Amino acid sequence: MAQELTTEDGVVDALRLRKALGTFVSGVTIVTTEVDGEVHGMTANAFTSVSLDPPLVLVSIAAAAKMDDRIKQSGRYGVSILCKQQEDLSLHFAGARLKQPIAPEFQWRKGVPLVKGALVHFACTVTDSHPAGDHTLHVGHVDALYHEHGDPLVFFTGSFKSLNFQGETTWEF
Repeated sequence: MAQELTTEDGVVDALRLRKALGTFVSGVTIVTTEVDGEVHGMTANAFTSVSLDPPLVLVSIAAAAKMDDRIKQSGRYGVSILCKQQEDLSLHFAGARLKQPIAPEFQWRKGVPLVKGALVHFACTVTDSHPAGDHTLHVGHVDALYHEHGDPLVFFTGSFKSLNFQGETTWEF
C-alpha cells in the first residue's frame, strides 16, 4: 500500500523525493563541453528529448555545478549515452575515486568532444537555458547524431544495471 510522504503543509522531503525518483530507470550519460581548449565532462541521468522537429534535447545541470557555467560559456555540449562496459567512466565523471585511474578518450564530432565508445553521441548547440529550482535546463539543437550497437548502462535505485538484448538490435536513423 502506498504511503503519502508529504507533510500536512505539503512539504516534500528532498531525500524521500530523491529515493522516489531513483525508481525511474534512466540511461547514463556523460555531458561534455570544451572551454578554452580544455574538455570538461560530468555524469548525468537528467537527459531527455524535447522535440523531433526541430531536433531538440535537454540536459538538467545543477546551477552550482561548474558544468553549468561551462555550458553557458561555450554554448555547446555533447551527450554520450554509455554502454554497459563504461561504468567506470561514469564513476570517473561523477567524481568518484577509483582504484585504477582512468584517462578518458574523446571523439570530436561537429566541434564537440564526446566519449569514445559510447552507444550514442549527440552534438548540440544551446538554443535556450532556463533556471528551474536549483538546476538549469539547457535545451540543445541536435547538430549531429551518431550511434553504435550494444547494451546500455542504466541507473536504478542508486546503482548501475545493464540491459542485455537477445539477438541483434537494429536502429534505423
